[in-house]
Amino acid sequence: MGRYRIHVATGAWLFSGSFNRVQLGLVGERGEAELELPLRPARGQVEEFEQDVPQDLGPLQFVKLRKHHSLVDDAWFCDRITVRGPGALEEAAFPCYRWVQGQGVLTLPEGTARLAGNNTLDVFQKHREQELEERQQIYCWATWKEGLPKTIAAGSIDDLPPNMRFHEQKRLHYAWTVIAGLMEMVLKYVYTLLSPWKRLEDFDQIFWGQKAALAEKVHRRWQDDELFGYQFLNGTNPMLLRHSTSLPSRLVLPSGMEELQAQLEKELQKGSLFEADFILLDGIPANVIQGEQQYLAAPLVMLKMEPSGKLLPMVIQIQPPSLSCPTPPLFLPSDPPLAWLLAKSWVRSSDFHVHELQYHLLHTHLLAEVIAVASMRCLPGLHPVFKLLIPHTRYTMDINTRARNQLISDGGLFDKGWSTGGGGHVQVMRRAMTQLTYRSLCPPDDLADRGLLGIPSALYAHDALRLWEIIARYVEGIVHPFYHGDDIVRGDPELQAWCREITEVGLCQAQDRGFPVSFQSRAQLCHFLTMCIFTCSAQHAAVNNGQFDWFAWVPNAPGSMRMPPPTTKEDVTMDTVMGSLPNVWQTSLQMFATSLISRPPPDMVPLGHHQEEYFSGPEPKAVLRQFQADLDNLEKEIVARNEQLDLPYEYLKPSLIESSVAI
Repeated sequence: MGRYRIHVATGAWLFSGSFNRVQLGLVGERGEAELELPLRPARGQVEEFEQDVPQDLGPLQFVKLRKHHSLVDDAWFCDRITVRGPGALEEAAFPCYRWVQGQGVLTLPEGTARLAGNNTLDVFQKHREQELEERQQIYCWATWKEGLPKTIAAGSIDDLPPNMRFHEQKRLHYAWTVIAGLMEMVLKYVYTLLSPWKRLEDFDQIFWGQKAALAEKVHRRWQDDELFGYQFLNGTNPMLLRHSTSLPSRLVLPSGMEELQAQLEKELQKGSLFEADFILLDGIPANVIQGEQQYLAAPLVMLKMEPSGKLLPMVIQIQPPSLSCPTPPLFLPSDPPLAWLLAKSWVRSSDFHVHELQYHLLHTHLLAEVIAVASMRCLPGLHPVFKLLIPHTRYTMDINTRARNQLISDGGLFDKGWSTGGGGHVQVMRRAMTQLTYRSLCPPDDLADRGLLGIPSALYAHDALRLWEIIARYVEGIVHPFYHGDDIVRGDPELQAWCREITEVGLCQAQDRGFPVSFQSRAQLCHFLTMCIFTCSAQHAAVNNGQFDWFAWVPNAPGSMRMPPPTTKEDVTMDTVMGSLPNVWQTSLQMFATSLISRPPPDMVPLGHHQEEYFSGPEPKAVLRQFQADLDNLEKEIVARNEQLDLPYEYLKPSLIESSVAI
């Protein structure tokens, strides 16, 4: 006879509890027992039971859950179950963190992480093989568009596995945010129906609602060259700027521009010349919105870094040379003010599209989905890498499915309001996919390749490198105890299958762009895992959280341009500028969309602070606590630095980084 003390924790989400009766079974090394417990789980509660069992089951291996229902299957979200058996010094933990529904048996293994074994009689080995077989039937790949990463096979939210969907509270908040945003958008449109739209000040008519202090500063200073240059370093797209090692071949200087050439060559020799080239957009067909042709360009902007750290534009080429225009016009800060302003607007509009499609959607959202689906298909719940990564996949499949149905779908927001809609956005992402390299996802490599290391005013670069180091130490602390040598890494079949699944399947044979098809060492594995966590958390925060700050004042980042790029400078008037910038409807739509996708949700989980306990034992928990301490120290550093800045950079402040791509 042995007495077992059992704690059953139910999720705190709406509808996590269940009116159905739940039966528990314990499985140990020396036997198993069905428990007769009066368990009807209640939301947010931890229920405690004591049960006498006729025999000592030995060290516990599994808990079995069976939910009984008569008329209604009331799903139950089980957090975790802990059991202390007779004479045990510690509780055995059985993490669940999923929905229990139907009348089948859900088997939860004891939570100690384990690598795959060769013993076919091992009960845990049998469990992990069966689990992967079941998961591979549930989590299937699909092709949304040829030439882009694979996605979860789900045409709608209802097609997603229940454990990948928003919890009810988040779903309701998201739905209400959409409704409130649409109402505000319509109000703004109606408010301006009888008002003129002829001056830049007319944008003020709809620049109201909830805004951060930075958005107000952008509103006041968007025409300043200093703020224009600052955004390439620390705006919502700090990913395009490069240090120039030579003058770009596309920068054709016509006669009469010898002074400009001398200035460029001087900055080049000083090592203070930078460039941002939007050639990715060259030749992309522009959208037609409500019968009106929209326009795209592929600008090049050359900038100089002053000793103070200010980055200032020197020259803008709106379109690359072509057969019809071998020497495109160059726009300078000394040009007529409206001509120079319009040239900068074309750069900012192009940056909007490259940011949204290449660096936001492709580099974070779609890549995070590949990591999430591959993890569910190849890594069983007992695998330490699964336990490490699962907090960083929360809600990703859901938000991406919504994006494919509402944002980038036929008739979605891109088609309705932006010049890359109507199919151009897919072409941009296909081109960007061919440039998606492994190095471009790893800040130490990417920043070195772009020549942006050691620049004091490059705040994104500084914070990204610090976060990379902190995440890397966390990963090593979790991984090294399980992989004592490189041979164990090479001999892990589940890990190697996961690597191949990401590179060859999810990323469509990306090995020619540096992605690994196998892991040969602990260092290589830890580097890859650091990339995964950084991408799903910090990098997404860097390119997502500032969208409303920088894009809400639409003249600073026009999502569409309604007139062709200027070919002369003297003919640019205010009518030309206003006729080029988005109209009232497009402006209202952009404000709504950027607010929706960058507003922090109420259930936001900061990096390193997930509540789920997937690991058992003190060692992984100690590593997590150190990770949290390192993040807290970085937070203090960033807060202290930002107090000295006119424009604080907060997108990589750890408390504002969500653990996963969830919005």
